Amino acid sequence: MKIIVTDKLADEGVQKLKDAGHEVLIAWDEPKERIPELVGDCDAIVIRSATKVTKDIIDAAPNLKVIGRAGIGLDNVDLRHAESKGIKVRNTPAATTVSVAELTFAFILASARDIVAGTCTTKEGKWEKKALKGTEVFEKTLGVVGIGRIGGAVAERAEAFGMKVLAYDPYVQSDRYENVELDDLLRRSDFITLHLPLTPETKHMISTDQFAIMKDGVVILNVARGGTIDEDALYDAMTSGKVKVAALDTFEVEPPAGNKLLTLPNLLCTPHIGAQTAEGQLRAGIQVAENVIEALNE
Repeated sequence: MKIIVTDKLADEGVQKLKDAGHEVLIAWDEPKERIPELVGDCDAIVIRSATKVTKDIIDAAPNLKVIGRAGIGLDNVDLRHAESKGIKVRNTPAATTVSVAELTFAFILASARDIVAGTCTTKEGKWEKKALKGTEVFEKTLGVVGIGRIGGAVAERAEAFGMKVLAYDPYVQSDRYENVELDDLLRRSDFITLHLPLTPETKHMISTDQFAIMKDGVVILNVARGGTIDEDALYDAMTSGKVKVAALDTFEVEPPAGNKLLTLPNLLCTPHIGAQTAEGQLRAGIQVAENVIEALNE
């Protein structure tokens, strides 16, 4: 069968598809606008986050049987239309758990100890030792919104640093950490980290009313999906002092060109690199190939 790969995939994953006897069309260097004309005779498409498998792409591929997503989120796939066509959708929910959890905790430590400001000012020839007084994370409270695989992995790392962990998740109850309602978590936490998909229910779930009940000087992190935090409300909270630091790996619009959050000194940010580790991408590539092969054989 013919499989098109439209986003960069680990070589080991591509080889696994070939070793299973499939024809593999490498198309990650092609303009995304060309995908509808390239998928016409394909039985499967393998993507990461850059490709949007829309209704138009699905309709352009009458032979399509499987959509493979190397990664967790499926917000770039029209799941309803795929289901209506009987197309199987497979992702790799565990492949990049460690990668995302480690970036989250790097943000927690960087926000507590002003690592970025310390680096930049020292390179500028300054010696801001007195100004850069940080805080310990030991015995602070971390609120984890979404205690699934990644949220749980972040909580484990926080526990190792001596933090108290609160968990909120409408679908999962933790058997290890204190489960609380969202408002309770927001009131009690010194650090708040979001690990949620973007859905109609989670869009802007953190907005003006939620910031109002947080502690003054709270640190908020989003290494999941942009859009779960209302960025206008976040800007107001960061400029008022309510939020001491916001650490974002994701934005509502990416790239975030012209985003006013980028003008703030208390923003730490990265360009959606949570899953971007050699180990995470290797696992994702191999696992998505295995999942696609299995689905095609069903």
